[in-house]
Amino acid sequence: MQMPTTQLLFDGAVTGLVIGLLAIGIVLVHRSTRVINFAVANMGLVGSVLFALLVVRWNVPYWIALPIALLIGAVFGALVDLTVIRRLFQAPRVILLVATIGVAQLALTVVTALPKLDDYPNEYYPVPWGGTWSPVDSLRITGAQLSVLVTVPLVAVVLGLFLSRTVLGRTVRASASNPELARLQGISPKVVSTAMWALAGLIGTLCLILISAQTKSLNQITTLGPTTLVRALAAAVLARMVSLRIALLAGVVLGLLQSFIQFNWLDQPGLTDLVIFLLVLAAVFLVSRSRDTEASSFSFAPKAAPIPERLRDLWWVRQLERAPLLLLGVLAVVLPLLVTQSSRQLLYTIILGYAICAVSVTILTGWAGQLSLGQMAFAGLGALTAAALHRGLRIPVGGSTLTLSALPFPVAVLIAGLVTAALAALVGAGALRVRGLLLAVSTFAFGIAAEQYLYRRELFQDEGARTASFPRDTAFGIDITSQRNYYYLVLAVLAVVLVVVARLRRSGVGRTTVGVRDNPATAAAYTVGATRVKLRAFALAGGIAGLGGSLLAGAVQNVPYADRYFLSADSLALVSIVVIGGLGSVYGPVLGAIWVIGLPAIFPGNDIVPLLTSSLGLLILLLYFPGGLVQIGYTARDALLRLADRRLGPAPAGRPKVAVARALTRTVAREPLPPDRPVLATSDVRVRFGGLSAVDGVSLRVEPGEIVGLIGTNGAGKSTLMNAIGGYVPAAGRVELLGRDVTGAGPTARATAGLGRTFQAATLFPELTVRQTVQIALEARGRTGLLSTALHLPHTLRAERAQRAAADDLIGFLGLGRYADAFIADLSTGTRRIVELAGLLALDARLLCLDEPTAGVAQRETEAFGPLIQEIRRELDAAMLVIEHDMPLIMGISDRVYCLETGHVIAEGIPGFVRNDPKVIASYLGTDERAISRSGNAPTPAESDRATTSSAAPG
Repeated sequence: MQMPTTQLLFDGAVTGLVIGLLAIGIVLVHRSTRVINFAVANMGLVGSVLFALLVVRWNVPYWIALPIALLIGAVFGALVDLTVIRRLFQAPRVILLVATIGVAQLALTVVTALPKLDDYPNEYYPVPWGGTWSPVDSLRITGAQLSVLVTVPLVAVVLGLFLSRTVLGRTVRASASNPELARLQGISPKVVSTAMWALAGLIGTLCLILISAQTKSLNQITTLGPTTLVRALAAAVLARMVSLRIALLAGVVLGLLQSFIQFNWLDQPGLTDLVIFLLVLAAVFLVSRSRDTEASSFSFAPKAAPIPERLRDLWWVRQLERAPLLLLGVLAVVLPLLVTQSSRQLLYTIILGYAICAVSVTILTGWAGQLSLGQMAFAGLGALTAAALHRGLRIPVGGSTLTLSALPFPVAVLIAGLVTAALAALVGAGALRVRGLLLAVSTFAFGIAAEQYLYRRELFQDEGARTASFPRDTAFGIDITSQRNYYYLVLAVLAVVLVVVARLRRSGVGRTTVGVRDNPATAAAYTVGATRVKLRAFALAGGIAGLGGSLLAGAVQNVPYADRYFLSADSLALVSIVVIGGLGSVYGPVLGAIWVIGLPAIFPGNDIVPLLTSSLGLLILLLYFPGGLVQIGYTARDALLRLADRRLGPAPAGRPKVAVARALTRTVAREPLPPDRPVLATSDVRVRFGGLSAVDGVSLRVEPGEIVGLIGTNGAGKSTLMNAIGGYVPAAGRVELLGRDVTGAGPTARATAGLGRTFQAATLFPELTVRQTVQIALEARGRTGLLSTALHLPHTLRAERAQRAAADDLIGFLGLGRYADAFIADLSTGTRRIVELAGLLALDARLLCLDEPTAGVAQRETEAFGPLIQEIRRELDAAMLVIEHDMPLIMGISDRVYCLETGHVIAEGIPGFVRNDPKVIASYLGTDERAISRSGNAPTPAESDRATTSSAAPG
């Protein structure tokens, strides 16, 4: 390896400065709104093109045109926030990221409407100084480069001073770190968002002006490629999406790295993109370790209300969903018979191939909540793998060559799907700790690396050619060389994929995937591990993408990876297909593919259709029809169901109450508790957040069948202690559960060992129904197998019916029958807390940790909680640790009570003793006699005899 020349290093540093400035724009928006702005570069298109028009076409002086262009860029950014971002302000951040992709397309659309500069072939993009400067013989600095050297550091310094010295700058940090606190102090997060988007528009305009000045061409202003964007995103991630200084420095390092790699490995195009992808993976992993999981409901996903039980006996209701699909299927079968042109049949086949690829995005984004912007890269690698397997492989191993015989077309396609499934799982494994939207950056970088480097490996290419042929022959004894026969093969594969995916969505596989997406903490409390579920989603999505990509390549009988189908723009098109069709819907990809891929080909001369089917159409749909095309069908279906329900008259009385014992039929007998051992024992548990000690040396015990209360003021450390017991926060000390040391175990393992947990917010899974939520908890009794469910094996159908019946029994026992098909997001707080208890019953837990089970519940409902909790204890034969502020309730149901203050135990014993402890009165109950009397009855002499000695931690 050699060091590049001084000129190459200087050119790389200049390029890196512009990349760093773009990264600063990304960081600014993310700090204020937690959105990763994929439109940061395109937002500058309008101002940069107008700048060229002002100077070249309309002869406006450079220094007058420049501030006008920058102002227009800032106004464009502010308008984007006011018209798009503000309308979607409460939407999940994933939806907002998708919206920024639409904003990028919107900017391109605006630019195409501006006057052209084709009439000025001899003119260059304006620069303030057109000369060159050579401070030393080996270095030549152009006027455009000098502009970068002066402008970028100056802008970075001004921005740093703005954020640290001005009220608005400090407001940005306050709004990003704690929006609710910022509102209480009179700071509007929306105003801050508008200011930052305006600033991002200004920065994007300045960057494009600087880049265009270096390229000189007036006709390449709109061709800023994804490689520049991915470098800016990488620099922002390396800066942890926080530091402007590090973002700028990372941009310069990436520019120098590009010069170094290109100088030493000129014969390896795309190697820089591969290295940047690896850097992004490492940076994303490190950044994600310090971030909290974003828990937001995917309220934009189309929701189909479950069919009420009493309507399922109606034949036409049962066929209501199948009829449109059957009609669409008949049309798909008949269409090639009516349209005989081979070119049209090829188009229909391509639509089907895109639909298969889009199903993978539905699984990964719609179900798992992980936005992939590189899914067509898996499709492309699947296509190249299938083509290589079909022609036979020659792999050099040491000094010899390993030869693999050519495989039949269908076998090559299936194996390619398995290979891409493994590759997707490998990429996903690096993103398991990724939270929020950082996976979108990782997958986007992977798509660029695949496009620029992986596709070009000799392993995938024909000898002496720069492409990969993939001729069709036969499949399962059928000649597929004709376009019509191949169309029917792809149609059959799409039908199988849809049937399998629909079956998975209705099973425990789909429910647990959505559950981990909506609330990973509660999913872990229900023994569902996020790692396993995410890897499963990555692998399934990657396999389907590889399958679709192989079939797409088979349609044109080669792999055109250099110009269409498998590029980063096609990955963005897949996202558009899924969102337009209906995010999370099994059949949305079909409708979306027809809309996005089919309409432009069917109406090639129409000027409106390309706008509606591009990312701009996606943006319009997000703003006005967020549920996608599928939601229109769901709305009509639900209206028919409501009409049918009204015609049947009032609903009959709820199901009779069933015994919990019937609902808790155990497949595995409980292990007996170790003799003379508590259900829970903690020893010297300590939890620190930075320099703050939230729990400081707490030791407590919960005996078999005992209800132990945990009281204290807000901030005393009660919930933190319970989180430490559940494994949700790092803690020192020792935790024993059912006689086993679980100190090093995670939440899922502790739940599997017998710990049940509820949470203060009772969020559960907003996009699932009550029955589906209880069924997730029932997964603890038996996991739903992916492969067996996909193959529709008989025992999986029986298990699904048994699980549904058990869920209905639990729902009926707790009086939730009329809410069984209601979405969790539509329930009151009190009803959600009852659903939480149903989940604990489903778990058959030995220790129940209830965190303020009556918080947010009306007083009348609170009074019913005490008897219900005690009944659940009897039925489950379980012990309980309960945090509660309702003193009559906690004193009435508890066998013993611990009182915390500033992370210490200040009193412990039977309720009457703790209630009258002077330290508890001073710390928690206060000296008002009425408050003390409301906390419960005075202790009896028997209680006093049983009282244990109170203890107080030092300090």
